[in-house]
Amino acid sequence: MEKTYTLDKALEELKELQLKLAAYEHAAGLLQYDGATTAPSETADNRAVSLSVLSGEIYRLSTSDETADLLEYLDSVKESLSEKEKRIVYLMLKDIRNMKKIPIDEYIAYEELVVKADAVWHKAKEASDFEMFRPYLEKIFETTKRFALYIEPDKDPYDHCLSDYEEGLTKKTLDVFFEKLRSEIVPLLKKISAVPQVDDSIRFGNFPEDKQEELSYYLMETMGLDLSHVGLSTTEHPFTTSLGSHLDERITTHYFTDDFVCSMYSVIHEGGHALYDTGSDDDLAYTVLDGGTSMSIHESQSRFYENIIGRSEEFCTFIFPKLCELFQKEMEGKTAHDLYIAVNKAQPSLIRTEADELTYSLHVMIRYELEKRIFSGELEVKDLPKEWNRLYKEYLGVDVPDDKHGVLQDSHWSGGLVGYFPSYALGNAYGAQFLAKMEKTVDVFGCIAKGDFKPINDWNRENIWKHGSLYTPARLLDRVLGEEFDTDYYIQYLKNKYNKIYF
Repeated sequence: MEKTYTLDKALEELKELQLKLAAYEHAAGLLQYDGATTAPSETADNRAVSLSVLSGEIYRLSTSDETADLLEYLDSVKESLSEKEKRIVYLMLKDIRNMKKIPIDEYIAYEELVVKADAVWHKAKEASDFEMFRPYLEKIFETTKRFALYIEPDKDPYDHCLSDYEEGLTKKTLDVFFEKLRSEIVPLLKKISAVPQVDDSIRFGNFPEDKQEELSYYLMETMGLDLSHVGLSTTEHPFTTSLGSHLDERITTHYFTDDFVCSMYSVIHEGGHALYDTGSDDDLAYTVLDGGTSMSIHESQSRFYENIIGRSEEFCTFIFPKLCELFQKEMEGKTAHDLYIAVNKAQPSLIRTEADELTYSLHVMIRYELEKRIFSGELEVKDLPKEWNRLYKEYLGVDVPDDKHGVLQDSHWSGGLVGYFPSYALGNAYGAQFLAKMEKTVDVFGCIAKGDFKPINDWNRENIWKHGSLYTPARLLDRVLGEEFDTDYYIQYLKNKYNKIYF
């Protein structure tokens, strides 16, 4: 029997549906977070069972006939809905239509696969053994491609994956974007490589984990994170996750006792993600609009705080007294300028997360090229290590010593995040253009020099954070910038910064 709705009743049911989905996703998120942080090493199979059950319930609740009928009714009366309600209905209908195209048994099996894959990836990375991880990665790529074709059979499956993280993004767009970056970055890197390298010895020494943890909390407080809603833990590969809503945010880091810089910038990077999420309007909590609108916009925030703010000379000068307090022996005879030079040293490297701003996009380009070729059939998963190593030699001039420092260094593929990597490079470029706009009304670097993040955070909250996923990435950029996205802002930012440091 067909259900009869009234607008008020339908909106109340929509609210209850989102609340229930948020609760299931909260539980699933806690299990995933536990698995990546404090769970014992041999508990992945147990979590996989629980997550498969939760995933099944989320699938059924999201795709049931009752849910579909509710959303279709609201879509039919969308002229009576508010802007937020229209967006919610659009996003949920899009998801339900997509999910209905994927058989439930395949969906549940995939959710179980990525849980197991993540546990195996941790072991494989530690053992530097790609073959241990390969069967799982083959299934992940194969399933991702198959799901993409289920959902959009007439669309290039890799374009579908890219658009999952940045609505409307295509290979055609990225090919142009990366080629422009490559044409500008490679010559500048060669120019820098021809002069004496800067001294980065300040970052190396003996830095106890407890002191680094103290630094982490100091950084979070300085950035303006609300520690009553944002937690910190450690993991192999740092990440940020929202649990249930933006009211419960978790960031992670990884401490290296011989190099404090790695964790310091991981905390600032993940803190940028957390600022964006927790900056959502509270009335978006427990709705599909809670949190960032795309991965590239999200990365624009994390990379903005990590690099544009965190690697500025003003921030290095501000944070240096705290470093002297925590690491008195290691900082003896050093200066804030030494820190600034060290954290901006530009040179080819093996690890993406430790790459400087100048070479970072080359790391992303390699991953983009590999994913693109796997989807086109030009490359097989079994050949990834060899091709990864070849491209690192060709693009960055470095020899990859083993899988741990090569193809196994990132956690993304083990979690099924195929098509995610370009978000980092786009985020860098967005951030540089946001900076240019922000500087018209905010003394950005004057604030950083004082450790006063409030004016910067207020600008970001008003223009970006509070809207959550209300707007598409393209519409948000148009609202914030008042002009089209332009890669030249990022290129000019890099040229100005690195020419000042090296020449």
